[in-house]
Amino acid sequence: MTGERTAMQMGKLLALALVLGVWWTASVAGADRYALDRVHTQILFFVDHLGFSKSQGEFRDFDGHFVFDPQDWSRSSVAVQVRTASIDMDDYEWDKHLRGKDFFDVAQHPEMTFRSLRVERTGDSEGVIHGELSLLGESRPVALHFTFNKQGVHPISKQYVAGFSAHGVIRRSEFGMQYGIPMVSDEVQVRLEVEGFRQPE
Repeated sequence: MTGERTAMQMGKLLALALVLGVWWTASVAGADRYALDRVHTQILFFVDHLGFSKSQGEFRDFDGHFVFDPQDWSRSSVAVQVRTASIDMDDYEWDKHLRGKDFFDVAQHPEMTFRSLRVERTGDSEGVIHGELSLLGESRPVALHFTFNKQGVHPISKQYVAGFSAHGVIRRSEFGMQYGIPMVSDEVQVRLEVEGFRQPE
């Protein structure tokens, strides 16, 4: 009887270990959803201005999320919605012009969106997001090269955070934004600094 009892106890312990093992693997290896931290996420762009400088602007009003699987980046994804009227060049008249029909035409096109189609890992902490940008009624493929910076518990908020840096290039003429070329460059350099809070399941 003692041997049978011991065998039963060992069987229960083994079953419990298997259950815990499955749970641990799922929790570690799964793809988690993160909401953008709008305070610590910046959507920046740089445009050549008459060859004298690269003027910098940003969009301040946006929403979005990303899904990130640290074990299998191909299971990751991104979706962002940007309110174009939130463009900020640090100058009222410049902002007003950019919101008009020559550029973003925010009255007719209040949002631009980006969604990933495929995420490719290219190095230990580097990858490429192959996605689609929709702007001014046009949708075009865009590739964003990114670096996975860090994930972990934020020391102040105590929330679980993941952070990335990304950059890419678009040609605004591909979306019908022709005004000012070539004095204001067709090529726009995009830079993103992103932090997201992991969402509960």
